[in-house]
Amino acid sequence: QVQLVESGGGLVQAGGSLRLSCAASGITLVINDMGWYRQAPGKERELVARISRAGNAKYADSVKGRFTISRDNAKNTVYLQMNSLKPEDTTVYYCNALMAYREYWGQGTMVTVSE
Repeated sequence: QVQLVESGGGLVQAGGSLRLSCAASGITLVINDMGWYRQAPGKERELVARISRAGNAKYADSVKGRFTISRDNAKNTVYLQMNSLKPEDTTVYYCNALMAYREYWGQGTMVTVSE
């Protein structure tokens, strides 16, 4: 079955950087869009960044200029380079993939940004 496995989360000081990775396995169809979402306790899951198979990306206003999404189609992997991290970026980040009009989610990886 399809699995998305995230890695790269952790603890970093404000102003620092982290790179998240998400590898998809069990793929039998073409992955269309891939993306990263985040969800803070008590809040709805929100889009962080999304990228099409052709490489067209869009970002939440809150991360524009700080985060960069990229993907490797040959490896079925999506990345999120996060720079100039802020304490308000602290939360769980989830990987998302769209295949044949169905969405798949990873288990999430925690990002903690200290003051």
